[in-house]
Amino acid sequence: MTDAPVIASADEAPALPILIVPHPVLKAKARKVLPADREAVQALIPRMFTTMYKAPGIGLAAPQIGVSLRLAVIDLMLDDKRAPVVLINPEIIAASDELATREEGCLSIPGLYADVTRPAQVKVRYEDAAGMRQEITGDGLLAACLQHEIDHLDGVLFVDHISALKRNMILRKLAKEQRLKAK
Repeated sequence: MTDAPVIASADEAPALPILIVPHPVLKAKARKVLPADREAVQALIPRMFTTMYKAPGIGLAAPQIGVSLRLAVIDLMLDDKRAPVVLINPEIIAASDELATREEGCLSIPGLYADVTRPAQVKVRYEDAAGMRQEITGDGLLAACLQHEIDHLDGVLFVDHISALKRNMILRKLAKEQRLKAK
């Protein structure tokens, strides 16, 4: 399930700056993509893929580039092959009772990781780049990635799923790194 025609120009599209925590857009709930947004979204998708691939990452939500729309792109790059997926207005419609813990990171919290426990499997309903309704069921890395990106659309970061102590340690370390980088 790829959106290859839309992504064909992803390597030529200019990358976008990725917002870093504590930018307020990252904590705000994104609004639904409406029909009037389609043209802007179509122009944004290749740039989001370029940004994600160059970072490098396996998922990127529109709020991470300062666009408060319910839009995300993912590509797990399994076997080093691109399999891009565009998620417009995604929603989790089913989640397993079984949980799984995986190490997660985030392009908006660069270089820092933590173990996050989430449902092991999810089913997501969304619109693809052509505006067609789709469903995708994921487990393992795909389930974690889907949930992580949808969380971004709700103003939730992976650190919001860990203890306050661990979250504060990560955010303090990030703030320190950002201060040193700014010097």
